[in-house]
Amino acid sequence: MPRWMRLYLYGMHGVTLDVLLSSLQGLLTSRDPKLVGFSSPYLCIMHALTHFALEKIYSQKKCFRGRPVVFHLVFYPSVYIGLQILVGNINTLTEQVRVVSGTQLVVHYILALYFSQVFHRGLAHLQYQPTSRCADLWRSLVGPPSGELPGFARFLFFGMHGFLDEVLFTSLFNLVEKGVRATGGHTSLWSFLMYGSCSFVVEKLYFHLHFGRGWGTWRRLPIYICFIYTWEFCCGLTLRQFDACSWDYSHYPHNFMGLITLLYLPGWLILSLYQDVLSNVLLRIRCTKDP
Repeated sequence: MPRWMRLYLYGMHGVTLDVLLSSLQGLLTSRDPKLVGFSSPYLCIMHALTHFALEKIYSQKKCFRGRPVVFHLVFYPSVYIGLQILVGNINTLTEQVRVVSGTQLVVHYILALYFSQVFHRGLAHLQYQPTSRCADLWRSLVGPPSGELPGFARFLFFGMHGFLDEVLFTSLFNLVEKGVRATGGHTSLWSFLMYGSCSFVVEKLYFHLHFGRGWGTWRRLPIYICFIYTWEFCCGLTLRQFDACSWDYSHYPHNFMGLITLLYLPGWLILSLYQDVLSNVLLRIRCTKDP
């Protein structure tokens, strides 16, 4: 895949791990069913850069030919842990070096094994193949060719992208509205399911309405928005029954039951337009048998 796409994926994937680990930590300490996790735009950039560097480290495993255990269990985890400690200390913005606990070292080591044994290997099977609009039209009408990115992988991508969107939005909100210096943001683990499923359906609508019926962008947008608001309301109403809803728009104008608000309409319009762009990009990613 192109370098820009890999950096994009690394940053988004890193934010997802931040949210996952912090929300699970919060669940263990406070038992909060909202499952709120945290990350920041700074960490997104650092994840993209550090994992781009780790990609280069992983490509040197051929130097350990005959000694894969040394590479996968010692060398790569050592580099990974060192980079994570460096990023964590820089993020504190203090002159005092942060002490890493034994539990954090174990978590870093497990994540290093995940990246070495799963993530890098899976990414090596993905290829980006630019195609014409006619090929896209054929795919939407006749059916996907062999090797197209499966639906489950698309769902994971949209879920991770939802995490990134919410972290960026809440970071900007904290910076502008609350005057907070730190630009950290937050989201909820439930948002992964909401964004993943919602974007997956919107993508199907895009294929059907754009390629199947030839509808233009401004004709499709009202359908996108109606579905997004309906989905947000239904998910929020369900989560509220279990005290797990992480948002409340009751103090915003033009809200309905505190679950949806017209104040966010411009944001949903922008994300809907960007959704079509992402769908076109995912159409060009192929899963190959050989890395």
